[in-house]
Amino acid sequence: MVQRGVDVEGDPGHARYRSARMRQLPRSSRLGRLRTINFPMAVPPARPGAARHAGDDYGQGDTPDWRSVDWGAHLHRVEIAGHEVNYADLGEPSRHRPILFIHGLAGQWQNWLENIPHFAQDRRVVAVDLPGFGMSDMPGEKISIELYGRVVAELCERLDLAPAVVVGNSMGGFVAAELAITSPETVERLMLLASAGVSQMDAAKRPVMAAAKVAGLLATSNVAQMKLVARRPRARHWVLSLVARYPGRLKGDLMFEGMMKGANKPGFEDALLACLSYDFRDRLPQIGCPTLVAWGEKDAIIPARDADKFVELIPGARKVIFEDTGHVPMLERPRTFNACLDEFLEHAVQEGELEREGEAAA
Repeated sequence: MVQRGVDVEGDPGHARYRSARMRQLPRSSRLGRLRTINFPMAVPPARPGAARHAGDDYGQGDTPDWRSVDWGAHLHRVEIAGHEVNYADLGEPSRHRPILFIHGLAGQWQNWLENIPHFAQDRRVVAVDLPGFGMSDMPGEKISIELYGRVVAELCERLDLAPAVVVGNSMGGFVAAELAITSPETVERLMLLASAGVSQMDAAKRPVMAAAKVAGLLATSNVAQMKLVARRPRARHWVLSLVARYPGRLKGDLMFEGMMKGANKPGFEDALLACLSYDFRDRLPQIGCPTLVAWGEKDAIIPARDADKFVELIPGARKVIFEDTGHVPMLERPRTFNACLDEFLEHAVQEGELEREGEAAA
């Protein structure tokens, strides 16, 4: 079986980083070969039968198994601006920076089930339900990316997380980047995973509305119906193939807990409008921390070409592409994703790395 790898790109000054990463990563990480990918303008959902070519690491869970965790013992609530915010908190404070995971539109903290236990082995890991999603209350003011940035900044302060490694998927990447701009002291390094925030507004509406259609379909289902879909590979494929590349290859319980339960939450509509109306591209050059931009090659929600715009705008940012992968690489290829983030955490920042050619970052 061909192993699906990642593509790492940057300016010529990053060649040493690319060669170093190949020496440091064990073969078992399955990051595979590097190659240049030309992205299509649009990615249609895959056919169910194509999943047999996805590679051995597709759907392969990491250790410790998330099913072995007593999650109820790690769930907490904190009041921010008069409303309760729900979060999962695993691991112990250590010499390593804590990690904060931020979910996307129609998501919840469980989007990171395959990742939290792995990283909590040697550091503290927090995954938040943004207000209006998961088990968090609706906020007292209208949802916006700016509001979410302020809420996450206060969460980091209240939980003594700062400076943290902040990882955001989709809308969560939008929020994570906003946090790095407005509260730079909170973010030690940043990973933007299939992040919203750079597509032109007229173009952005199409992929985000595709996600809205998936969420709408799930919202009309009750829990019993969602569990029935989750148990059937072909049904999973037709319902979730805009989000994951090969949902039929993923475990049914992971799809239910990690993706489907996040639908039909009160914050969805306002958060969708917030994603479509907020433009911070002119402020992205203000991000001054090490940044990794990661994407699934076959993302049908937000096109992988958006990764190039983030890399262009954020000083020193690098790009990683997961081959034959959709919008949620952390659930689709957990071991490969975790190995990629591990390597980013270990990377030592070189002098001048966060500057553009000859000029300091804004």
